[in-house]
Order: sequence, then structure tokens, then C-alpha cells
Amino acid sequence: MIKTYDLWINGEHTKPASGKYFDVLNPLDDSLYCKAAESNQTDINNAVDAAHACFSSYRKCLAKDREAMLTKAADLLERDREEFLEILIDEVGSPINKAQFEVTQTIGQLRAAAGSARRITGQTMPSDTPGRLSMSVRKPLGVVAAITPFNVPLLKAAKLVASPLATGNTVVLLTSEEAPAVSFRFAKLIEEAGFPAGSLNVVSGFGVDVGDFLTDHPLVKAVMFTGSSVVGKHISEICGRNMKPCVLELGGKSPYIVLADADLGLAVQNAIIGMFFYQGQACIASSRIIVEAAVYDQFVEMYSAAAKQLSMGDLHEMSTILGPIISPRQRNRVRTHIEDAVSKGATLVTGGEWEGNRCQPTILTNVTEDMIVCRQETFGPVTSIYSVDNAEEALALANDTHYGLSGAIHTNDLNKALSLAHEVETGMIHINAPSVYDEPHVPFGGIGDSGFGREGVDVDIDALTQWKWITIQMPGYDQAH
Repeated sequence: MIKTYDLWINGEHTKPASGKYFDVLNPLDDSLYCKAAESNQTDINNAVDAAHACFSSYRKCLAKDREAMLTKAADLLERDREEFLEILIDEVGSPINKAQFEVTQTIGQLRAAAGSARRITGQTMPSDTPGRLSMSVRKPLGVVAAITPFNVPLLKAAKLVASPLATGNTVVLLTSEEAPAVSFRFAKLIEEAGFPAGSLNVVSGFGVDVGDFLTDHPLVKAVMFTGSSVVGKHISEICGRNMKPCVLELGGKSPYIVLADADLGLAVQNAIIGMFFYQGQACIASSRIIVEAAVYDQFVEMYSAAAKQLSMGDLHEMSTILGPIISPRQRNRVRTHIEDAVSKGATLVTGGEWEGNRCQPTILTNVTEDMIVCRQETFGPVTSIYSVDNAEEALALANDTHYGLSGAIHTNDLNKALSLAHEVETGMIHINAPSVYDEPHVPFGGIGDSGFGREGVDVDIDALTQWKWITIQMPGYDQAH
């Protein structure tokens, strides 16, 4: 049976105003996985209106109640883990290891957000006027538009929904057109956890058709977006002219630095994880590996040997690392980047071939500036390895990009490690570990073309609330002194 998903508006399954549905394909073989409602501006209006109406009462919901509902949502996800794993495998082609990681991270995200509900605190401040009590409080913003990607759709739904709900806001979630099913299932989980109708509304469709209308909507008071840098910049322009805040987590071309004194076995192991997790469809993937010349040849040999051993087997097998690339458009992008590099003189160390919709792990050397892969994000299992003479050259090459999301440094010299960690221009950097890493309470995000603002349950409190200063003049005081 092929499932059909209606929109989720005001706590009810709602048919799209146009009556249109679009096909969602299983990326493994492009078979029909489900059909999802294609929303238009009428549907967006209805969803935003529902969220706005709910906000008038939900904003007064006690912290203990928001905490309890988010905690229950985490418990329900634990209960329904297997169901969500199957959706992630079939809808977006997640190998079981990646699906397990995503569900586990989402459970942690919900629990961390639950705890943040009690940390929305204000201040009391000294006043320059005698007898005046001066305080500040935080107030929720209102309706938050959350726009999620296909690669970690459950985790991003939780990130961009749980924190707004924890801080007293309501949400309209626009799913990726390639991953609507998991978001609709997540909405049912949020309902079962006790959140009121209208607090979370989920719409599916095509961002090119309704994305601008949602982000520009006058009742939407903030936007949280994860996706491409091009779209992120466009959203930033819309938010800027409307004076509404936004949090943008965008693309990356993350550097992975290996110095000559590094433990090469560990460096190779972490570079495999950092690049080929979810077949490279990760903004924090190690797509530029920068290796000191003294160990360059050895690293390339060890890394390519390890890449050749990666399994492209059954997605339900724990040994499988590489799954399918999500869509024909994205497969064409990966092919184009590889073919362009090879045609212009890059060395194809390994990979470049396809098995169905899966691309073999691909390693390039001798990559030059005129190659697309040098500067642009491939978003597939393709990485380039560069040789440098020393740590200073490694730093210069690492920073030679418009992106600045994540990165990694491998060295046994703590002084060099910390110096580079401070100087590499990224929002996140990991020493002797993969570039692919996340925790719910950390400030996750980048600089430059990699985005604006940070995600994380602590920093979300600042992003999703606004300060209000309140003073009380106590009677009986002479204000002149």
C-alpha cells in the first residue's frame, strides 16, 4: 500500500487546497514510496493562521508543561524507534548506521530542549533612579517558520521544532519535498505528546513555489532554515527587509587537516567517517583533505585502501556505509563534478563509478582552481586531497573558501592543534576527530556562505525570544536624588 500524506494543520489531516499530490521516490531504486500534498499559498495561510491563533494561548503554557511534553515526545520516539528507522531507510536512503545515529540524536535533542524550557530566565539590574526596580524578561516571538532539508530530516525537524516549542513559540514546518513522510510522522508524535492543535503545523510541497510566501508572511516572526547557501542568502534578504530574525545553517566545504606527526591510522579512520557518512550528503563532510607533504603519499594510499573496503550492501545491514544519492538532480551534480575534474586533469585515485543510484567512494588528487569540485559543494561521496609543505600552508588553504562550517585537525602537537583551531575560519572545528559531529546543546553553525546564527538549545533561547525591560517605581522615594 502506497501511503498518501495530507497536510497537518491545526491538529488535523488537511487536504491541499489545490487537490494536488506529488510523488516521493525511494532513492534506492526510484520506486514510489509515498504521495504527499502539494501546498500552495492558501495552505500556507491556513497553517500560519492556525499557528498564530494557537500562540495566543500557548505562549502562556507553563515551563513545566512544555518540559513534560517534550520529555514525553522523546519517550515516544524511543518507543517508536523501529518505525522511524524504516522511514529514514526507505524515504531518504539512510544506511541503518546513519538512521540509528539520527534517531538517537533526535531523542537527545528533544530531551535537551525539554530542559531548556526552565532556563528562559530574565535579570534584575541596578537602576540609576532611587527606589526603582529594574528587570528584564524574555518573551516568545510568535510563529516560527522552520524549513528542513532531506539529509537528516528527523533530526532537523526536531531541532527546528523543539526549541521554538520549548520557548513558547508555535511552528509552521515546511518539509523537504524529498522527505515529507518522516516530518508528518513526527507531527503525530508531537500531538501524542500533548502539544495543542496548531502549535506545530506541517506543510509539504516545493520551496520554489511556497518558500518565499512562508518566509515573507507578516505573521511569521522568525525563520529557521537548513539548506543550500543560495537559498539561504535569498531567505536572508527576505527576512532583512521585513526586520525578522533568521537562523541559517547552510552548505560547507570543510577542511580536514592532517599534519606529519598525526596518528595516520586514526586520521584515516576519522576521515572515512567525516567524508562518507550518509554517502557524503552532509554539509559538514570533509570534502577538502589537506595533508602535510611528509605523509601525503602514505595517507593517500591508506585512505584510498580504506575507502575501497566500504560496503554498498543492504541498507539494513550494519556493515553498509554507502547508500543511494537522493535524487536524479543530485546524482547529476555528483557526476558532473567528477567528470569535470577528471577532464581537466585531476587524478581519480579511486571511485567515480556507479552501482545503480549509488556512487562509489571517490577520491581525487591534483585538483586545481578551474575545477568545479575545488570550490563548490558536491554533496556526495567525493573528496579531494591536497598536499602542503607545513601547517602554515595548511591553514592558508583551509581558509581559502567562501564557506566556513566545520573542520578537523589531526596532530599530536597540542600547541599546533589549538593554534590552528583558533585560526581556521569555521564555526566548528574538531581536533583528532571527524568533522561530522553534533550535540544538542552546542552552538552549531557556520560563517560566510555556511550561514548565519547558531542552532542549539542554549543559543536558541536567544534566537527565539526577545527581551523586554520593565521598571517599577516604588512609592515614597525622592527620584531627584
